[in-house]
Amino acid sequence: MRVQCVLCDQIETIDSKSLQAKRLRNRRTSTYMCQPCHDRITTNTVKRINSENFIFRREIKNEHYLP
Repeated sequence: MRVQCVLCDQIETIDSKSLQAKRLRNRRTSTYMCQPCHDRITTNTVKRINSENFIFRREIKNEHYLP
């Protein structure tokens, strides 16, 4: 299966029977990102989280709602 990276437009080939290919076929909103782009974003995110100016705005749920 031929896929194109969302960021750098590099075209790569992945196995058609892989789990990632199945997800891309079945979920049309899913996008593919090549490994160099993924690594670059990961390192930049880790740098940003480790800096003192970053505020992590994820909601922390203490208790689950029980009906």
